[in-house]
Amino acid sequence: MSSSITAEHGPGTAGEAESGTPAAPAWKGWPLRAALATGSGVLLYLSFPPRPLWWLAPFALALLGACLRGRRARAGFGLGFLHGLGFLLPLLIWTGEGVGPIPWLALATLEALLIGLTGLGIALVSRLPAWPLWGAAVWTAGEALRARAPFGGFPWGKLAFGQADGVFLPLAALGGTPLLSFAVALCGFGLYEALRVGADTRRATATLLAATAVAAPLAGALAARPLVSDAAEEGTAVAAVVQGNVPRAGFDFNAQRRAVLDNHANRTLQLAADVKAGRVPKPDFVVWPENSSDIDPYTQPDAYEVIDNAVKAIGVPVAIGTVLAPETGPLRNTMILWDPVKGPVDTYDKRKIQPFGERIPMRSFVRLFSSDVDRVQRDFGPGKEPGVFAMEGSAVGMVTCFEAAFDDAVRSTVQDGAQVVAVPSNNATFGRSQMTYQQLAMDRVRAVEHSRTVLVPVTSGVSAVIRPDGQIVQETKMFTADALVERIPLRSTQTPATRFGPLPEYALLLVAAGGLGWTLARRIRSRGTAA
Repeated sequence: MSSSITAEHGPGTAGEAESGTPAAPAWKGWPLRAALATGSGVLLYLSFPPRPLWWLAPFALALLGACLRGRRARAGFGLGFLHGLGFLLPLLIWTGEGVGPIPWLALATLEALLIGLTGLGIALVSRLPAWPLWGAAVWTAGEALRARAPFGGFPWGKLAFGQADGVFLPLAALGGTPLLSFAVALCGFGLYEALRVGADTRRATATLLAATAVAAPLAGALAARPLVSDAAEEGTAVAAVVQGNVPRAGFDFNAQRRAVLDNHANRTLQLAADVKAGRVPKPDFVVWPENSSDIDPYTQPDAYEVIDNAVKAIGVPVAIGTVLAPETGPLRNTMILWDPVKGPVDTYDKRKIQPFGERIPMRSFVRLFSSDVDRVQRDFGPGKEPGVFAMEGSAVGMVTCFEAAFDDAVRSTVQDGAQVVAVPSNNATFGRSQMTYQQLAMDRVRAVEHSRTVLVPVTSGVSAVIRPDGQIVQETKMFTADALVERIPLRSTQTPATRFGPLPEYALLLVAAGGLGWTLARRIRSRGTAA
């Protein structure tokens, strides 16, 4: 009886006691574990853009695995929470740009609590044989939770989004960002397990499993490499993205909406002049950024005239980012397809509306902590359908800014027929922070995931043209008016990630549930034996 109780409540497991393998060594004290868990989060942050240190991510997960393995659920939650704070506080510091630290601290803490739940789950399954597999699946389940809750989810900080330059990236084309995140976590936990058991020649099976956990993601990425291609399946098109720049960074740029509109119109007129002079090829279509015209052209004749003149000058369809203000109901963050002859002919309403940015949940309660909520005086409402614009023979899918973080928003656009994906964005609010580079890395991952060119027009930069293999072929400087013109491939083949949709994520959720269920069954059996 006493040996069963020890196996259940100590750092080892009943399964380990039965197999004759030694229990995990006890760490000397909570302060050390807490410091290591926090440090693992900081190390994970350092693996994210703009630093090209993607290879730090597996080591960060290895260190986290060392902290969590064999711990009780309560300790797993606390250590996971500290890891989340070490990771998210520096990663999301840009959310306090212009509004002070309260929104930043609140968001980072809330997301860290969800990572704490992930740590709890990893601690539980770490008592199982081949625990890196179960732990990596639980990590993926934690990311799935953060992508959906609360308030519609906040997927920022997925492991996958730090891997735009990494060797694991081709896995995105096979199983999307869930599989890519799973591979990084599996490799990291496998690294720790290999170090832990590798020196013990009596544990050949455990050593082999640990080595497999490290090698399998690398082998899978190599096998998935043929899925990454930038071949022109449906011919090519010449695309242009316009970055008009803003009068000044921060929230105050919204007060100068007409200046922002004029900047984008004038830069388009300059592009037309460059085309006429033969300095650049004539584009087949042009994409402006999100919020490039925050003046509703349907209700403001002067805004309509400015846009129409610019579109007529360039002589090709232009996608315009604007805000529509109907007499009743919520505002609409809308992309308008503007034809040089017919004027506005199609629209796409942003579907993923940013909580506490474009809409304020629990407004009266949040106002107790920050009066900045009243900067959003009227909430935006979500659209319902994907937007694919027919632009001179090219099917250009619209994925507006924040939507690029959500798997279903990008995937549904490609499934709806997009040959090219455009991510019009407005990062002026966040100044010169790392937010721009974090989002650009997301766009690169999406390019590989769906094998599409991704166009990124941003009001203030960094705007870019990304090939289907994830490589940036052109980019702008921040806070500089510019235009990028590039011949891009048009592609129609759907990657397995596009075709399978959420199925890889669901499969990994089942693996996580299986591991947690197995843990529960072992505990019930252990207590029954003790009784």
